[in-house]
Amino acid sequence: MKINKESRRLSRELIRASFTDGQLDGGRVAALVKSLIDKKPRNYMNVLGEYKRLLRLEVEKRTAVIESASELSPEVAVSTVENLKRKYGSDITTSFVVNPELLGGMRIRVGSDVWDSSVRNRLQRLQANL
Repeated sequence: MKINKESRRLSRELIRASFTDGQLDGGRVAALVKSLIDKKPRNYMNVLGEYKRLLRLEVEKRTAVIESASELSPEVAVSTVENLKRKYGSDITTSFVVNPELLGGMRIRVGSDVWDSSVRNRLQRLQANL
């Protein structure tokens, strides 16, 4: 469903108001949603839908999924997390996943950013070039 400019503008204002000291505040989000539902402005359901989408994107930007073909050593895991925190901020949450299909190497996904240094990806690129 297409939303109008006013609904999009209001949802962006809600997102900006959802942060406390640069971090997403769950209590503030709940209060904003409750206030919006109580006031019921025009097209408030569209605003809520867009607000939900923007919240999901914000959470994804602060979540890193680190996939590797085998269990990472503690030193490599700590180093990887430190590098991600330096790039994306200290509030990033990380999760480690073992994916044997990668054959070797790592794939890191933070929001829409993906770094793929897996053997599988290299083989696929090599196959595409041949």
